[in-house]
Amino acid sequence: MILPNFDNPYRLIAQSNPTSQVMLFTIRGEAFIIPMWGNIAMKMRPGTQTGFLMCGKEWTDGDQFEVRSPWDQGVIGHVTLPTRNDARQAVTHAVASLRRTRALPRWKRNEILHTVADALRAQCARFEQLIVAEAGKPIRQARAEVERSARLFDLAAEEAMRFGEEAIPLDLTEGNEGRTGEIRRFAIGPVLAITPFSSPLGLVAHKLAPAIAVGCPIILKPSLQTPFTALALGEIILKAGWPDEALAVLPLSNADTTWLIEKDERIKLLSFTGSAAVGWELKTHCVRKRALLQHGGNAALIVHSDWQEIDLMAARSALAAFNHAGQNCVSLQRVYIHRPIFQTFLWKVVERASRMVPGDPTLETTEIGPMITAHEAERVDNWVKEAVAAGAKLVQGGERKGSLMPPAILSGTKPGMKVLDEEVFGPVLAIEPYDDFEDALAAVNHSRFGLQAGILTRDLGRIQTAYRELEVGALIVGDTPGWRAEAMPFGGIKDSGLGREGIPAAMFDLTEPRLLSLPGIG
Repeated sequence: MILPNFDNPYRLIAQSNPTSQVMLFTIRGEAFIIPMWGNIAMKMRPGTQTGFLMCGKEWTDGDQFEVRSPWDQGVIGHVTLPTRNDARQAVTHAVASLRRTRALPRWKRNEILHTVADALRAQCARFEQLIVAEAGKPIRQARAEVERSARLFDLAAEEAMRFGEEAIPLDLTEGNEGRTGEIRRFAIGPVLAITPFSSPLGLVAHKLAPAIAVGCPIILKPSLQTPFTALALGEIILKAGWPDEALAVLPLSNADTTWLIEKDERIKLLSFTGSAAVGWELKTHCVRKRALLQHGGNAALIVHSDWQEIDLMAARSALAAFNHAGQNCVSLQRVYIHRPIFQTFLWKVVERASRMVPGDPTLETTEIGPMITAHEAERVDNWVKEAVAAGAKLVQGGERKGSLMPPAILSGTKPGMKVLDEEVFGPVLAIEPYDDFEDALAAVNHSRFGLQAGILTRDLGRIQTAYRELEVGALIVGDTPGWRAEAMPFGGIKDSGLGREGIPAAMFDLTEPRLLSLPGIG
């Protein structure tokens, strides 16, 4: 498979001058010209076709999809689009492999998952450059994504050793003396996983690691904007010992994906991460299959005046709102600040945001890279302008340049404005004051979403009230709503989805209980 691979013997032959836009390499004796992108030589040659992954092989026959850089719109490469027949064949292989994956002993699943984690760390540079190229994520954030993904596979390896068995007494009525029961959870069957562009390694890992841990075959449909990271991870997983037939990485078109969900009942579970509109639409096609939906939201943070670490949390709020240009399902979008500290907190957020470095995501100094497309950046820019036209104040902002959208901080927003009510999925933060704590809770709940919320207060009574009243999947105390640990259940209510991710929770949803009833002996 022709993927960016640092294990390949790349050798620099010549570079005409230090500012040259191309480099000449040999790969196993064959010479290629490779374009430069920022300060990184792109390992994916424009015009090169990368196939999809099925049965341990690369398949290159079919139409090609052109993948472009979010930063400079240059061609990164081309990926082969599988047909509907290819997708059906992948499901057939997954079904055939189920008996084998269910029977894999715990030690073997543990070994495979740890091997994947080790490979990710060993190939960190390869994956961080793929993430930068495809998603436009700044390189330091891409590096953190690789390490976090490796930790996720390690956690899944440990959970594979202890998950899924329970003993229960069944001698509860006369005549059943000595009878006991054992409940084990078995892999539900073939899983179709769909992931977005925003975390092209991390969100894929959240789908694949728990499925491997419980023994589910997986068909992965990555975003067409970020297929190469998913394909590279697929290669690593197969090299680690996961059965070839039990993993397919298929960059299907959206129409063919919907068709597969609706037509193929052999798929037992849909695991989707993406927008609410798409997720709910796909669920309507899941007549006889389970659906786990991880949507986004307009995450909110409440800051009460008894919180002391104002400087630290103002800085963290800016990072939580604007990292990866706000393209995160729990990106901080709304902050409600107790009026006595409103001005102080607001201007400290503005000060930190103003120092965030935008630009080329290949540079170590960059903190805010491009949005995924210029079209998306234009949409976000228009939402900000609409809010200002309707009376909101633009406390901080700037001129959009193509796909690069500067951080926008607004105040004076009102319900009905898209920047407040909808998921912006861009670098926009609304900051508003409150006088009464109950009003702040009501403002957070005034949303069709309910993923996570954060609260900064030292009052346990307020914390317990917020925990009871806020309509969210998780309440984060002492940090922004984007805080997440791989072991915790992660998911939301209302339009933020159904079910939970996080390794143990996902393993539970990927399995079905089966009871073994044993009579007493003797």
